[in-house]
Amino acid sequence: MKDKFKYFLLLTLSTLVMAIGTYFFKFANNFTFGGITGLAVLVARSGVMSAGDFNFVMNMILLIIGLIVLGKKFAAKTAYCSILLSVALSALERIYPMSHPLTDQPMLELCYAIALPALGSAVLFNIGSSSGGTDIIAMILKKYSSFDIGRALIATDVLITVAGCFVFGIKTGLYSFLGLAIRSFMIDTFIESFNLSKYFNVVCDNPDPICDYIVNTLDRSATVCDAQGAFSGKDKYIIFTALNRIQAVKLRNYIKANQPEAFILISNTSEIIGKGFHSI
Repeated sequence: MKDKFKYFLLLTLSTLVMAIGTYFFKFANNFTFGGITGLAVLVARSGVMSAGDFNFVMNMILLIIGLIVLGKKFAAKTAYCSILLSVALSALERIYPMSHPLTDQPMLELCYAIALPALGSAVLFNIGSSSGGTDIIAMILKKYSSFDIGRALIATDVLITVAGCFVFGIKTGLYSFLGLAIRSFMIDTFIESFNLSKYFNVVCDNPDPICDYIVNTLDRSATVCDAQGAFSGKDKYIIFTALNRIQAVKLRNYIKANQPEAFILISNTSEIIGKGFHSI
């Protein structure tokens, strides 16, 4: 139950972060990079409907199509975030209507328009969910064709951004192109940061106390290999393990206090799975 609540909380918070970044910084400045929300900015300019309402309508249509084509499993993972994002954007338009940007610093607002949705998207991707939109189109295309989905989505984003140059002027269009270029990089960076772990190579004379600390105190596992000192010719042991940041600090301090003669090499690695470790 605790894990389910944590998962639900992450879904909710990350989606709301996306909504705040999109509404207050992207919609307000007419930045057109990024799928359905970028297209929503263009539609809002035409006066047909607001950006939030267009985003809501399009996401509901895509959700229904996704449910029919991809099945209930798809809906369970994506529907909640997609509906929450759409409702939040429409609600913000009514609760806090904006006729102009929050500040007179478009570059500052572009940073938030990129960073907040990228952070929210990264959290969702990292826990196996998404906010819908063009992700649904990508999943449908992937199921029924060998079409290069990544390039198709990038091409669509570029076309929407180019349209923004004509509708909102070259200055806003250039900001949108900058946002388009940085967005994917930031999402990847956030995901890598979430999964970053510390990989230990510990060369020591007595591995048992260190392994006991890793297994029984830190609740992780390790691998021990025989080794030999190149200069001294003495028998040595190498302990391999991967830990999160907090555990890494504890292990480093433990080794320094109990086996100060041990040699420690620490590097960055990817995600830890279970009690062992896997580099991804």
